[in-house]
Formats: sequence, C-alpha cells, structure tokens
Amino acid sequence: MRVAPFLALVPIALGVAAAGWMISSAPEPARVEGGEPAHPVRVLTVAAQDLRPTATGWGNLRAADTWVAVAEVQGEVIWRHPDLEPGRLLPAETEVLRIDPTDYELALAQAGADLDALASEGAQLSAEAANTARILDLERDRLALAEGDLARIRSLTKQGASPQARLDEAERATLLARRTVAELENTLALIPSRKARIAAQTARTQAALDRARRALARTTLTTPFDLRVTEVSAERFQTVAPGQVVIRANGIATAEVVAHLPIASFRRLVASAPGAITLEDMMRDGPTIGIDVTLSPLADSAQSWPARVSRIEGALDPRARTVPVVVTVDDPYAGADPPRRLPLVPNMQVQLAFTGAPKSGVIAIPESALHGGMVRLAGPGDLLELRPVTVAFAQGGQVVIAEGLSPGERVVLDDIVPAIPGMALLPVGAAE
Repeated sequence: MRVAPFLALVPIALGVAAAGWMISSAPEPARVEGGEPAHPVRVLTVAAQDLRPTATGWGNLRAADTWVAVAEVQGEVIWRHPDLEPGRLLPAETEVLRIDPTDYELALAQAGADLDALASEGAQLSAEAANTARILDLERDRLALAEGDLARIRSLTKQGASPQARLDEAERATLLARRTVAELENTLALIPSRKARIAAQTARTQAALDRARRALARTTLTTPFDLRVTEVSAERFQTVAPGQVVIRANGIATAEVVAHLPIASFRRLVASAPGAITLEDMMRDGPTIGIDVTLSPLADSAQSWPARVSRIEGALDPRARTVPVVVTVDDPYAGADPPRRLPLVPNMQVQLAFTGAPKSGVIAIPESALHGGMVRLAGPGDLLELRPVTVAFAQGGQVVIAEGLSPGERVVLDDIVPAIPGMALLPVGAAE
C-alpha cells in the first residue's frame, strides 16, 4: 500500500527530464544588433526664388481735392441751384449760388461815369493848353511892339520932343503886356501838373471800376471741378457777409488715404523698386515706381481698387515713428452700385496691400521651421543638424534668410522633441 504514491511521481520526473534535455539541445537564439529607430520627418529642399516684398496698412479715406466756398462780397442770396444739397453730385463749371449784384452794378456804373468825366476834363485841359499857347504867342508879339514903342518915346522924351505923360502911358502899356505874358506862361506851366492830377484820378477811378467789376463777378459761385456737396450754410433770401463759409464739397476725381508703414517695411518696398533709392531720397524727391498698391474697404474686403503711392508726408508719425505714405486712388466712384459695390467716400476705413518689385535669389522658408534663430536640417546621412541663421524679414508666413542656408539643403518642417543633433531621420513627403 505504501508503494503506490512513489509510482505516481515517476511520470512527473520523466517529464522534467525530457524538458531539460530539449532545452539543452536547442540552438541559441539569433543576436540582433540594437539601435535607435529613424524619426520620420517632412523636409523642404531650399531653393533660390523670386520674392516680392509686401506690406499692409490701414487708414481712413479722404478727398484729394476739397472746395470751401467763401463769400467774398456782401449781399442777399437771390438764387440757389436746386441740386445744391449735401450729398448731391455737381459737375464742374456749374453755377450754384447767386448774390444780389445791384450794389456792384451801381458802383460799376458810377465808376464808368467818373472815368468819362475825367476823360472830358482831360480833353478840355488839352484844348485850354492849345488856346493858351496861341494867345501867349500873340501877347508876346504885342509885348515886343510895346517895348519898341516905349524905347522910341523914351528917346523922344529925352530930346524934349514928347511929353512925360506919353512916356508914362507907354511904360504902363509895356508893363501890362509883360504881366499878360507872364500869366499866360504860368498857366501853361501848370498844365502838366493838372494833367498829372487828372491821370491820378483816372487811375483811382479805374481801380474802383475794376474793383466793382471784380466784386460783380464774385456775386456768383461756380463749382471748380466735379464734386460732391458736404455742407451748405446759405439759404435763399439770406444775407451773407465777406469771409462767411457758404459751401463745402469734396472732389470726386481722386481720393487718398495716409497709411502708416513701419520704416523697415517701407524701406524693403523702396529698395526692391527699379533704380532703388534710399528712404531719405524718397521722402525728399517723391515716390518711386515699382510699388503696386491695392485698396479694399474693411467693410467688404472682396472689393478692390488699384491705387498708387503719390507722395510721402513731410515728417514721421510722432508717436509710432512710422512712414506716412499717401496713397491715391483714381475715380473712386467708378462702378459704384450700392449696396453691391460701394463708392469710396471720405472717412471710409480701408486696407492697403503694398507689393514691391520682385527680388531675385531669395531663400525663404516657412516661419514654423524657425526655432529661436535656429533651423533643423536633414544633413548628410539623414542625420539631424541644428544651424543658426540670420533672418532678413518675415512676411506671409515665411521668413527670408539672409545668412546660414544655401540652395539644395533640406530643412526639417516638423517639430522634433527632443531635437538632438546627430539623431537619425527618415525624410518623407519631401517638398521641392
């Protein structure tokens, strides 16, 4: 009865022995060299390209030309154009307001009459001068006869052949003739001064005539160009005074907006233009060609107008230290079809997109590929390389590299954590 448990352990012992033999006789497992797996990344092969520098600005529109009509004469408004209302469009050379011209017509007539009177006085003076000259010639002849007669009578009186009374009478006649000649000579001598006085009076009256004629012309107000009325402060039967503003209006031929651009952005735009000049030259001499501008209202960015840089204002913005670029757009009312397409009116907020001339040989990479002034490259053997670069500028989600990259090198676009130099990479989805 005791032998049975021992016999039950025999199969177990045989199984253990068989397992040990199989393990000892089995071949050794193959050895595989261990190593870090390659990290799959997207890369961009660097290539030189043409790039147009861009800049964006904002501002409020204003009319390039404005008209402030000021009354230059005093009087009652007797006529007003029926379309002279705020918001109305008026073409050039349209008479819009008329002031009572009666006072100025009377002044004009009075000045004309005074001129006629002075002309008659001048003619009369010329006739008097001619008559006086003829009489003077006769009186000089009479004086010559009187002096000859006096000489003969004086000789006879000395000889006792003529009485003293006759000599006295001859002397009185001679003196009277001399006085007459002297008076006529004085009268002729005063003729030039009298003519000068008449000439001065004529000039003064002519000035009054011109002034009256000019005032009469200013009794009507005419539009100098195509415009849109913004304010009217004169009504019919109202008396206006000189210096009073009666109409304000904006020209509709052109509109402009001042965009404040950072100095660096505007310098890039100017430097890319043909025959590039410095920013200082630009502000002194005016705009350069090669800068394209597109204007869009903020309320509807789908609408756009071509524009141009017309000038640079005289000083930088005192607060932001930006360049005040004046952009002009022609025919701001062209194609207006409210509400689908609005005209460009003053005080409308707009966005300006500036585009400079293309710059060749530029190396640009996505902004996301730049990590604190470093880029990650897939170097020889597809190993990670970290390299510092110098950034020229950034625009449109890209950064332009001034130094540190060469065409043909592969820039890693994906983020790698951690980024260890020399780690193995598996470039996939490479972009050319």
